Amino acid sequence: MLVLALNLAITLAEIVGGLISGSLALISDGLHNASDGVAIVIAWIAMKLQAAPRTDRHTFGLGRAQLIAAVINAGTLVAVSIWLFFEAGQRLLSPEPVSGGVMIAVAAIGLVANTLGTFLLREGSENNLNLRAAYLHLLSDAVSSLAVIVGAVAIVLWNVTWVDPVLTFAIGAWVLWESLRILWRAVDQILLAAPEGLALADVRAAILGTEGVVAVHHTHLWQATEGDIHFEAHIVVPDQMLTDIDVLRARIAEALHEKFEITHPTLQFEAESTDCTTANLT
Repeated sequence: MLVLALNLAITLAEIVGGLISGSLALISDGLHNASDGVAIVIAWIAMKLQAAPRTDRHTFGLGRAQLIAAVINAGTLVAVSIWLFFEAGQRLLSPEPVSGGVMIAVAAIGLVANTLGTFLLREGSENNLNLRAAYLHLLSDAVSSLAVIVGAVAIVLWNVTWVDPVLTFAIGAWVLWESLRILWRAVDQILLAAPEGLALADVRAAILGTEGVVAVHHTHLWQATEGDIHFEAHIVVPDQMLTDIDVLRARIAEALHEKFEITHPTLQFEAESTDCTTANLT
């Protein structure tokens, strides 16, 4: 709630300050801050949903709500970036007077508040894609506030008003790049792609290297939520007692967790003498 309150205060200050000073960069920074407020609210709602218990209908719980939130957050920032590019282009073609002094004062307030908000969200953003989206919102705001201050100093010293739309282009490009990265990663998880940096071929090889395993097929690897990696496979073994298979299952599950941080392995064992209809699927 402290982060949200800081964000709302910055948004009002920068938009009003931008209108008074005539600075598009300051207004763009304020609008970016407004989208941050929305991002923080969405992130909070998604975290509440993630804590909801599993039900017979939502058997995995509602943890993947954070992916929807990340897509909404990043998509909003993409739209804001496109608008900034358009407005900056208009300003370059038709320059307007800008008050550098007001820009410096308001942007300095934004820099302090955004930096504080960034520190408040930093710890939880490392292992949560949705919180990372909100964290990057605030981090990019802090960077853009710093850029606005530098540009405002140039306007005060040399009256180079073209710096304002150029800064707006730079802020928009930074926001767009970070947003597309989050969007791509969230879409990957929605499409049940294998986790970044984890190769399915390596997982197969590890299983095949386990004593007592003849073959492995029908493998799937995906990430349900942050830190919750799922894997399923059919594993072919020689005919043996069920108790022996259970020992092998436990050994494979432990290896998958230690080597690949797989938290939810589902292993179907098949006798070497049987024919599986999905044996041709890797």
